[in-house]
Amino acid sequence: MRVDLFDFELPQERIALRPVEPRDAARLLAVRPSAVPQFEDRAIRDLPNYLAPGDVLAVNDTRVIRARLYGARSRGGNISRIEATLIRQEGEAVWRALARPAKKLKPGDRLSFGSARGGGALLAEVAGKGEEGEVLLAFALSGAALEAAIAQTGEMPLPPYIASRRPADERDAQDYQTLFAQKPGAVAAPTASLHFTPALLDAISARGVLIQKVTLHVGPGTFFPVKAEDTAHHRMYAEWGEVSADAAACFNKARAAGGRIVAAGTTSLRILEQSALSSGTFAPFSGETSLFITPGYKFKAANLLLTNFHLPRSTLFMLACAFSGLETMKAAYAHAIAANYRFYSYGDGCLLFPAERRA
Repeated sequence: MRVDLFDFELPQERIALRPVEPRDAARLLAVRPSAVPQFEDRAIRDLPNYLAPGDVLAVNDTRVIRARLYGARSRGGNISRIEATLIRQEGEAVWRALARPAKKLKPGDRLSFGSARGGGALLAEVAGKGEEGEVLLAFALSGAALEAAIAQTGEMPLPPYIASRRPADERDAQDYQTLFAQKPGAVAAPTASLHFTPALLDAISARGVLIQKVTLHVGPGTFFPVKAEDTAHHRMYAEWGEVSADAAACFNKARAAGGRIVAAGTTSLRILEQSALSSGTFAPFSGETSLFITPGYKFKAANLLLTNFHLPRSTLFMLACAFSGLETMKAAYAHAIAANYRFYSYGDGCLLFPAERRA
């Protein structure tokens, strides 16, 4: 499909730079596809009213690491400032990273990253460069020692549309982490789950809804617009995910009993789709996925999708359009902009019902 079909204009003031407090006070737009799409303006705390006993809410338990590092490059006695965002671990001591300025880095360059919170420097060497400008960093530490050093040295990797307007701070260390965060590995938050509070989880459980964890370590591709002119020419970043045997059994039991699978976020939906069979049942899955969902995709896993409002031309907006229909989502976003909804990671949410043409 033409990528420009997924474009829209968003006023800068609609981009949320901080979350609302409490988190479940954020707004919720329920979107029901039909010949004339129906929109319901609600709040996140109204989510339990849309759920039913026997439903299962799938949430992503990935944990965002402090992936953004600031430091200096040393070459031949010359020192220059450098910024790196870790995107993928390649070994015990090796990470692939996005760097600025990447063009000036060469294999063999020595880097020293400092910490604003104290502690020693984190040393690395540029071990190689990728085809798309990313660099391979070989650190002086490895394993658990490297993990601890990154946690001490790095900053939360706020999305570009926030980081370009304000620096990250210690408040983001909590704001940009979900209640479900357990398994370190993400460089971006599964933002739909940022809305959940203990009170909201209690209300969901009181409805007889099960909450089941899955894992997808969100990569940097979630922030990037699709630069190709046609979706067929876009390559997704691979991300590691897992649906355990217990989780698959939970989903299968619920579906067999007539319950719905509700995906909290596009990341949860993508790993559910990766584990779903053509029959609509689920099998355990553990490994990498680069599933790219665009209109025309036949969904097998989720019956409802809770998600935030996404970037134009992004793979996330394309997924939302695949789920509820392109024209429906364009109309929904126009409604949200006119009604002053807050967009992107720290913004409001929407609850998407599936397009009627879905099998």
